[in-house]
Amino acid sequence: MKTLFWRSLVVIFVILGFIGAILPGMPTTVFLILAAWAASKGWPQMDAWLLNHPKYGATLRAWRENGTVPRKAKWIASVMMLISAVIMLFTSAPLAVKIFTDLTMLVVAVWLWLRPEPQTIENQ
Repeated sequence: MKTLFWRSLVVIFVILGFIGAILPGMPTTVFLILAAWAASKGWPQMDAWLLNHPKYGATLRAWRENGTVPRKAKWIASVMMLISAVIMLFTSAPLAVKIFTDLTMLVVAVWLWLRPEPQTIENQ
């Protein structure tokens, strides 16, 4: 039952990551980090697949090993959150929802920029 729970989370997060790869404004890497975390709890084969993925594997390994986020990912995430925040202001959502959503994205952006960046050959 425990394995089924973790594998279900992996499937959900991978699907959300796949959707994020297609839809602008929806994150990909965050969901794949969550998928790798869940896979490490109960699906070793999927964990290995994610960590060795040709496009996302290096980012996932860097996050797991050092908690690093590439600068390009920080910029993309920040710009997408800014666009989402501006769009949110023009919706018919209640003011409290707009404020809460935009403040949450601001907190996430600050946290994201406080994360270390992976060391490259140029930085060493």
